Order: sequence, then C-alpha cells, then structure tokens
Amino acid sequence: MDKHDFVIRFAGEGGQGLVTSADALARAAAQAGYFVQTHSTFPSQIMGGPASSQVRISTTPVLSSGDGVDVLVALNQYAYDNHHQELNEGAVTVYNAEEYELPEGGSYFGIKADELAKSTGNARAANMVTIGAVSDLIGFKLEEIDKFITQRFTRGRPGDEEIIEANIKALRLGVDVAKSSGFSVGQLRPATPPDYQQIVITGNAALSMGALAAGLDFYAGYPISPATTILIWMENNLWGEGRFVHQVASEIEAINAIIGAGFAGKKAMTATAGPGFSLMSEGLGLAWMSEIPLVVTNVQRGGPATGLPTKSEQSDLYTSMHPAHGDIKMPLLAPGTIEECFYAGALATNWAEKYQGPVILVSEFGLAERGENIRRPDLSGVNSDSRDFYDQTDTGKRYDSWDGSPRLPGMPIPGGPGAYVANGSEHDEIGDTTHLPRHHIRLTERRFKKVELLEGAHFEIENADAEYIIMPWGSSKGPAREAYQRLRDQNQSVGWLYSVALNPLPDPVKEILKTGKKIIVPELNYLGQWSSLLRMDGYNAESITQYTGLPFRPVDLVESIRQRIGAGVTS
Repeated sequence: MDKHDFVIRFAGEGGQGLVTSADALARAAAQAGYFVQTHSTFPSQIMGGPASSQVRISTTPVLSSGDGVDVLVALNQYAYDNHHQELNEGAVTVYNAEEYELPEGGSYFGIKADELAKSTGNARAANMVTIGAVSDLIGFKLEEIDKFITQRFTRGRPGDEEIIEANIKALRLGVDVAKSSGFSVGQLRPATPPDYQQIVITGNAALSMGALAAGLDFYAGYPISPATTILIWMENNLWGEGRFVHQVASEIEAINAIIGAGFAGKKAMTATAGPGFSLMSEGLGLAWMSEIPLVVTNVQRGGPATGLPTKSEQSDLYTSMHPAHGDIKMPLLAPGTIEECFYAGALATNWAEKYQGPVILVSEFGLAERGENIRRPDLSGVNSDSRDFYDQTDTGKRYDSWDGSPRLPGMPIPGGPGAYVANGSEHDEIGDTTHLPRHHIRLTERRFKKVELLEGAHFEIENADAEYIIMPWGSSKGPAREAYQRLRDQNQSVGWLYSVALNPLPDPVKEILKTGKKIIVPELNYLGQWSSLLRMDGYNAESITQYTGLPFRPVDLVESIRQRIGAGVTS
C-alpha cells in the first residue's frame, strides 16, 4: 500500500547512536526530495538512560512529529515496553535480538545488528544495519541511502572507500533481514523535490544564522541545555574583524557582558535556558531602565529549578515577558517553526537596534534541537538595521522627550560626543539620577511607547469569521496547525490566529481578539500562561495544556478542541 508519510523511531539508551541513526535517515530522505522532521528525547546525562530519536518522512511539508510510530527500532527491552503502546495500526517493531527476545506471533522481528556489522569489517556500522531494515519496511530506495553514505564518508582521507563499502554492505544486510521477515508497513510514495534549494538545519542553528545575517557582532554565553548549541554555532561562525564570541563563567557574566557590548555600540546577544534566565533578571532590569540594545534568547525547558533539562515545555512566558521587578513588559518574539527561527533571530537583532532596548527571543527544546529541511534562507534579503547613533542634529540628551517619530535621540558611543550616564536609577535627559515624578512619568511612558512601534513580525489569520479561533504560540504551532487542518476537513467552525510577536501583537491580530470570539490556546505548561495573559488584556481566551515534557500530538489536540467546541469526540 502506497503511503505518503511514515514515522520511524529509534529507541534505547543514551550513547547508542539513536540521534545519529534518525539524522542519517532524515538527511538521506531530504536529499531524495522528501520533507523530514526529527525529534529526540533523552536524559540529561551523557551516557545511559532511556532515550529515543525519531524522523517523520513525508511527501508533503511536515508540521509535527506525528500521532504515532510506524516503525520502532527497540534496542533493549525497556525501549520496547516503553514505546510499543505508541505504535500505529499496522506498525512493525525491529528489536535487538542480541539483547532480548520477544514471543512469537507479534508484528516484530529480531536483528543482530552488531554481529552483522562486524561481518562487514566495520563494527561501527550497526546503525546502517538497522537503517537498512527500516528502509525495506517503508519501501525507501536504497540508492538514495547509498548516495548519502558516499557523500558523508568521502572526506579525502585514506580508507574512505573501505568505510563506504562496509556501510553499504551493512545496509544491504539489514535489508536482507527485513525481507526475510515478510513484514512491510507500506510503500513510500516517490517524492517530488521542491523547486527551491533546501537545507537541513536545527532551530538553534537557524536562529543563530538569522542573528548573524542581521549583523550580530558580539555574543556572550554560558553552556546550558538546550541553548548550548547556539554558543557552539556562534563559536564556529561568528568570526571576522570586530566580531567577538565570549564564553563566560556564568549567566550573570553573560548578561553583563552584552550590556557592556550594547552600550559600546555592538549588536549583542546571549542565549540561555530557564535557570540562567532567572539569573539574568537584574541585568535585564538594568538594560530596560538604561535602554541598552541587546537580545536575550530563552530556550525553554521543563522547570522549575533544574527541572527537565532535555524536555519540552513552554513554561517561561511569564518570566520572559516580565523578567524583572517594576513596570516591565519586554518586546518578545516566539517563533513556531525552524524557518521562523531564522527570521526571528534577524528581527530580534533589528528590533533591539530600532528601539534601543532589550528584546527577548523565546524558543523551546523541541524546536531548538529538532532537525528539518527548510527553504535555504536568502541572506541577501535580510535587513541589517542599526540604531540611531549620536550626530550633529542631536541635543546631547539621549533620554530627551521623544515625539514618537521613527528616529530616536541618537545613542552616543563611549568616548565620543554626547556623553550620558547609562543609569539603573531613574534619571533625567542625560542620565543623571533623579526622583522627581515628572521624570519618572515621562521615561516610563517613553520606554513602553517605543515598544508599541515595533513591527514586521510574521502573523497568520484564517477563517476569522469562524465561531472558535485556535491560537497557538511558539513551538506548539506545528501540531496545532495540523489539528486545525483536520478539524476544517471535518467541517468544524474553527479559525486560525497566530503571531510570532507576542509583544507587541500586530494590529490585525488584536482586531480579531477584540471581536470577543472564543480563543483556544494550545500550550505546553500547567498554568495556561499565554491564555491568562490574553485574558489580562480583556480577550476571551482559554487553554489546552500539556506538561508531559513532550510535544503535542495532533490527534490529541483534535479531540481536545472538539470537546471544547461541543463537537464531541471522534471515537
């Protein structure tokens, strides 16, 4: 039976090459013209502990990690016991016959991947044995994987040909085992490659690339999951005259470093996760009060405290939008796809320059670490905005009254003309401390009114005349979008509302919210944080929440939304 979509999951322990297997299959499929998305879940230690990595392969763009699993590769008994309940109808399991046995009669077969890999002369080719078995089960053309293997291991070194030959042989051995089992889950339909160039990239890499395209020239960071790969990407790519990457000793040092860099005229950024973001609170208050351009990326994970360092959760929205004491509501971007990560990275950098202040960019483990093939971004089409620097038209008062015009009073460079005090205390026009009410009133209003002028973030509105509106945020966009499409196919009266910018919301989005329609917000937290913030502004919102450490499944969202709108369940 021809199928256009398969989900393959590799499950076992951390350190068994699960992510490598899923990534290799995904890249081979993407190279063959398919759309792919990977998703991994693993413990926070380097080796051991339950882990899995999956890839969804489709002839159409992939929105989510799917509803269930079509092929499960279970490398130990625990992996089988923990994952087999997520198998779709007609699914097949490939189990590690060197570790355990399953009783006869089920939809599974054993494979001795290590033993077969050793027979090729390359004991490290066990992953290719299992990939071969998977390829046969879904009807994926071996020539495409052969091509991928050849490209991956052609490195201009002695022994390349032997490594390629051993991996291709291991692939064929896995195919033979699958064929002899007699199982199949269907035939993957041929792909129609898109008419544009694609790249396979993670959310963190895309976000970093976008910031660099917008002219980022200073990055300071401290390693913390799941933001560490941004630091690594910057260390590998943010180089050249006048550009700096600084690995610091703590998140407090990171926020202080980018405050200094932003004050000195650099486009500056750091990235962290929830625990590190908490440590940056005081620094963010200083950046808001003194109006220092900078970007802080919060790659969310399960919390509070150490929480779940390698799991999905959207529970930092309150602290991201209001990260310090006092009247603060930060400009906030929350991309929902990997392509949006690229453009949000660029826009956050430009926003910080445009309004001369801090911008928060919110991502999340599931979006940050997953891989996907996207249209190659057009770097030449990305704006690289710069702040208004001090010039002869300025009064020399950086915090002078501002009439809302596009140009803010110019920001001087330290050591140059127009000197001012970057002050964490309330201040007057040149930054000198003052406690007079008129200064506090004027500058409080200035700080908020600047944010209201920010624009350019992507938003989507569909079927706004529907009775109910689905409005996800951030990484819940994909599964919510898939659920929305299924509900429309079921003739349910649902609309779609989405914005990368959560503050400020684009005017067309606010106009829909003002109609009073019921807004349904899928989000990965207990409190329903985005819906409660919408209700604070007077909008009619309610949440569908999940806090399992895993992303939503579209099938679950369909059922939950049907119940909310009174349509009943489908089963």
